[in-house]
Amino acid sequence: MRTPLQKEEKILLVTHKSWTTLVMPVFVALLGIAVALLIVIKADSAWGWLAAVLGLGYYFFRYLSWKVSIWVVTNFRVIDETGLLSHYAKESPLDKINNVSYDQTPMGRLFNFGHVEIQTAAEVGATDYFDVQHPKRLKDTITTAQADHQTWQYGNQAAQMAAALDARTGPTAKANAPQVAAELEKLFELKMKGAITEEEFLRAKNRLLNP
Repeated sequence: MRTPLQKEEKILLVTHKSWTTLVMPVFVALLGIAVALLIVIKADSAWGWLAAVLGLGYYFFRYLSWKVSIWVVTNFRVIDETGLLSHYAKESPLDKINNVSYDQTPMGRLFNFGHVEIQTAAEVGATDYFDVQHPKRLKDTITTAQADHQTWQYGNQAAQMAAALDARTGPTAKANAPQVAAELEKLFELKMKGAITEEEFLRAKNRLLNP
């Protein structure tokens, strides 16, 4: 993977397109070798080997393109990375993903590949991954990572709230601490559900902690 990882980020899954996408390149390589042998034997010309070189070159180019085109799930995001000579990467943060689904054609079920769709909160809407190897594994890994990420966020937010409440040393502040903590928890849940923005959450949090 060429995309650098963030601090505390860990890779959970790396997957590629189905191996079936390499069937045609293999066929072209074999055809090139067959044509080369035919020309060399029948026409007694060394130029025949050019067909083998072109066929094998096409196969290796497609194979290397397949090798570097990956989907990566981490504990923070989903990364779509493609490109052999160039580099393209698209990221979907786990906390912005609303839904993940997959479907398979009869051929896809036979060879275990399919289409995965990720619905995000971004304006671009859905992100589609086609010919994914083991699509159910990708979908399940994203779903599990989302749950773990949300738990991590709740724990991190709880630690921040506890530190903020401990800093409020006045007697009135200490008496109101449970109520403030409950309000902060509700605000955080609203933010996680997308009901309020990050900016709205921060403003409301500051009003509670600094009345």
